[in-house]
Amino acid sequence: MPESPPDAERPGQPSQSSLPAEPARPAHPVRPARSAQRAHPCCALFLDLLMRPLKPLRRRIVPDVRGRVLEIGVGTGLNFEHYAATHGHVKALYGVEPDPHMLKRAAKRARRLPFPVQLDQVGAEKLPYPDAYFDTVLLTWVLCTIPDPDSALREARRVLRPGGRLVYVEHTRSRYRFAARLQDRLTPLWKEIGGGCHLNRDSVSRIRAAGFGGISMLPCGREAWTLVPVYRGEAIKDRV
Repeated sequence: MPESPPDAERPGQPSQSSLPAEPARPAHPVRPARSAQRAHPCCALFLDLLMRPLKPLRRRIVPDVRGRVLEIGVGTGLNFEHYAATHGHVKALYGVEPDPHMLKRAAKRARRLPFPVQLDQVGAEKLPYPDAYFDTVLLTWVLCTIPDPDSALREARRVLRPGGRLVYVEHTRSRYRFAARLQDRLTPLWKEIGGGCHLNRDSVSRIRAAGFGGISMLPCGREAWTLVPVYRGEAIKDRV
């Protein structure tokens, strides 16, 4: 498997659809905007404001990535400012995002990054990359919105090299009955105003069931005191 990023990658210049050179070309081509997710122009416009309280967690989780990195659900690129804290350990960054409005904002932010960047407008359920291509896959509050999160996690595992790491911070379904019922009641409305986010989705259990090893899960705050519990951690793709 070739170790250098695609020729189209240049520091600070995100490309939109280039693929690795042969023989690493995947079996299926990039197909922009082919996803069950809807585009949310208003969500893209206000996402920075809505997600501002989560910045400390981004600052904590993003510096853990290494090597060739895939960020699933890159959104408007809110994680990009925290890549400086990786201190040169990132070789290249790939990002996938089905929403063209968000991807446009992400492309502007990507120009400031010091390493090669490629952004693809595609859903997470069928990634346009070869098997075992990435050292790290990063998920930050995306499993709640992906139409088929189980397929997305299988794809994340497929594109990770053996020993590669899934680094994540995700909210999940509450273990407390009253909070879980409230999540169920609020989810239909929240999906409409929150870009398809399911408050009641059990994302943490899905990571456990996705076939990874070495899973760590750390609560971010006290679950009993919050409607939307958040966990961070990592999972390892077992070596063959």
